[in-house]
Amino acid sequence: MAEVDASLRIVEIDPQTDRRWEAFLTKLPDSLIYHHPVWLQVLEEGCGFQPVHLACEDAHGQVRGILPLFYARGFFTGRRYLSLPRTPVGGPLAQDKQALALLVRAAAERARNEKNTLFQVKMMSNALDGLLEGFVGVPWRETYVLKLPDSPDRLRIGNPRNHARIKWAVNKAAKLGVEVHPAQTETELRDWYRLYLETMRSIAVPPRPYQFFEVAWKRLHPLGFLRLLLARQSVAGRSRLLAGSLFLMFGKTVFYAFSGWRREEMSLRPNDGIQWRAIQDACAQGFRYYDLGEVTKNNRGLAQFKSSWGGEPQWLYRYYYPSPRELETDILVSESRAHEIARAAWRRLPLPLTRLLGQLAHYYF
Repeated sequence: MAEVDASLRIVEIDPQTDRRWEAFLTKLPDSLIYHHPVWLQVLEEGCGFQPVHLACEDAHGQVRGILPLFYARGFFTGRRYLSLPRTPVGGPLAQDKQALALLVRAAAERARNEKNTLFQVKMMSNALDGLLEGFVGVPWRETYVLKLPDSPDRLRIGNPRNHARIKWAVNKAAKLGVEVHPAQTETELRDWYRLYLETMRSIAVPPRPYQFFEVAWKRLHPLGFLRLLLARQSVAGRSRLLAGSLFLMFGKTVFYAFSGWRREEMSLRPNDGIQWRAIQDACAQGFRYYDLGEVTKNNRGLAQFKSSWGGEPQWLYRYYYPSPRELETDILVSESRAHEIARAAWRRLPLPLTRLLGQLAHYYF
């Protein structure tokens, strides 16, 4: 059994001012954009969450592990310590299992000392199993991850037939005058946001508030951690925005995070052009993984789309302490008649109302 280092201690830390946090990220190959101080700043400024980030340090002040953490109080979800809110994955990063366990136990103790408070962690694996009694992990959803080669010339999307089909779709978009380019201004971000609102209404999902994207653009884009690719078609000297996707990137992974499109223009294959450009650029820039994002249960169409782009399913896990009586379920995957009626009604709402309701949903849930 490994010797326990009694000099280790857990401290609350500010990643914005303490350079040890970012320096620690550069040492670990599995660091993600969601661990970066600037992303944590976006969650604080754009969503209003209260930071309580933790670090494990040794007697010399060297950081051995970190746990990005926020405290939130939802009207329906109650009080929670979250790693991380409004983020697909988060969780601790540590050099060794001892530091990992100490971080998890410290956060769990905070929740235990506050009545009716839950500690929740989102992970890309089940690496936290067995760290703490009563700390329960369950498979949540599958995300689809494409492994990238070390050169765009070696990039192949699935089998030869699938790769050829994708190249056909991309070439079709180009022949129809569809061009993909990165957004450079906040005006372009605002134009894309309307497409995003329309798309979220069509799939009956509450949209993120514009303030969130505005803060993310101002904080992440100048550092190269955020990219918005837009697909436009020029006809008779006039340019029309067809689709756009927002990507987050750091370390070895690019995340396909948010998207918006005009449903009536899908025959022009703008999303295929965006995906191809994003994957090619990610490969050229040295990223090793392209995360196409999670898929809710029973959404076979979306799962098939992400598989067609070479994404391999990988389970995301959620951990809870203390174990709740009933683990969370996603209301968007319910098959009940009431939920079908609610989704149908949502799709008929005016865009300004979906925007307002989205703000309320992200504040109270």
